[in-house]
Amino acid sequence: MKLSIVMTKIHKWLALIVGLQLLLWVLGGLVMSWFPIENVRGEHNIREDESLIITVEDNLLSIADFLESIGPVSRIELKPLLGKPTYQVLTTEGSTLLFDANTGESLSPLPEELSLQIASADFAGEAGALSTTMLEQGNSEYRGPLPVWQVVMNDAEDTRLYVSPSTGDVIARRNATWRLYDFFWMLHIMDYKNRTDFNNPLVIFASILALVATISGIWLIFYRFARRDFRWLGIK
Repeated sequence: MKLSIVMTKIHKWLALIVGLQLLLWVLGGLVMSWFPIENVRGEHNIREDESLIITVEDNLLSIADFLESIGPVSRIELKPLLGKPTYQVLTTEGSTLLFDANTGESLSPLPEELSLQIASADFAGEAGALSTTMLEQGNSEYRGPLPVWQVVMNDAEDTRLYVSPSTGDVIARRNATWRLYDFFWMLHIMDYKNRTDFNNPLVIFASILALVATISGIWLIFYRFARRDFRWLGIK
């Protein structure tokens, strides 16, 4: 069988097999480049943090006294929470806890009311919160540490903020733009379950097929056209 016939068959069947995925790769790239990444991450709706100024009048609990009350730790960090000073502690077991820096009182795990206040303070939009739910398992849009508070905001972008009950940090922001982006990201990397593995066997296999289809197509271009059409390349 002639090489041209073999290359034609290879190109035709590979184009049929991977053609749809090639279209999805191009479409996904267009969608992902269309939206500003700041909007996808919800950063345009983050309220600017107010600086926490500590004075001697704040009467913070000394580190020595604090350590005496809780025992050995790996790290201590002074951080603001709703305008008040707190100690964020990394224990020797690897867990993170939050304490009132004035009294030493434990704040972890954060209650629902406090997580709602944190989400509302973080959100720059005018809409309030619709609901607050403690998630013990991840979902299609949140794949981070658990458990976590999910706070649903009442805005046009259907924003959902995820607040860590251990640290009080907003650790994820999701909105309609993020969900559209994530859908095309899933199609782009062909990880239809976790949407995180860019090196999964399926996308590698599809990439190899697409490469072979492209090479065979390039070969057919030179074969189909008369040689005089490529004289400008120095081909005789």
